[in-house]
Amino acid sequence: MSLPRPSPVAVESGESSQSESSRDESSRDESSRDERLELNRFEFNFNKDERDLLLRLAHESILSALEDRKIPLDPPTDHLAEPRGAFTTLYLRGELRGCVGYVFPVSPVYRAVADTARAAAFEDTRFHPVTLPEARDLEIELSILSPPQPISAEAIEIGRHGLLITMAGHRGLLLPQVPTEHHWDRTTFLEQTCRKAGLPLDAWKNGATIEAFTAEVFGEKGSAQN
Repeated sequence: MSLPRPSPVAVESGESSQSESSRDESSRDESSRDERLELNRFEFNFNKDERDLLLRLAHESILSALEDRKIPLDPPTDHLAEPRGAFTTLYLRGELRGCVGYVFPVSPVYRAVADTARAAAFEDTRFHPVTLPEARDLEIELSILSPPQPISAEAIEIGRHGLLITMAGHRGLLLPQVPTEHHWDRTTFLEQTCRKAGLPLDAWKNGATIEAFTAEVFGEKGSAQN
């Protein structure tokens, strides 16, 4: 997405030019702050008991599929019945073992965690399906997403925002923790999200739609709650 630039104007002096530039910069800064506030209001939404419950649900969803038994999927509270996007990431002995999720809030968060846990275990085409012995050793990380919102490139915060870039039927998503893990700056994060979408690296400044989301990330990686 190309960033807006002020139109050239006739000015009488350098003082007038500086004032116009300052007003334009101030407007962009205020817009960026508003975008960040709208996204950040979804952070830290689940207490420890809810986090523990969702992690247990993810494990139980995988084990029950392997053992061919059903588990109840009705949300136990109104809060866990709220529609939210969610990603489940699986680790086995410290290595990635699967990651699948819903970008958009299509189902209650309780159901979304159960569904994405099973999908990460059995439907991530990068890996063979998880076996029962592996399932008992899995460490799980959950990312509960806010609804994606349009954002300008300069408002993106590394470590806080995930990105969704869309153009010409292509769509790529990277979670907020990805650029931190890889020590990427903002431009690299944008480029790598374009790459994930199968787009040119510079598509983000050439017409692609940029959306951001926050994610409440918690799990067991390293045997410690985040």
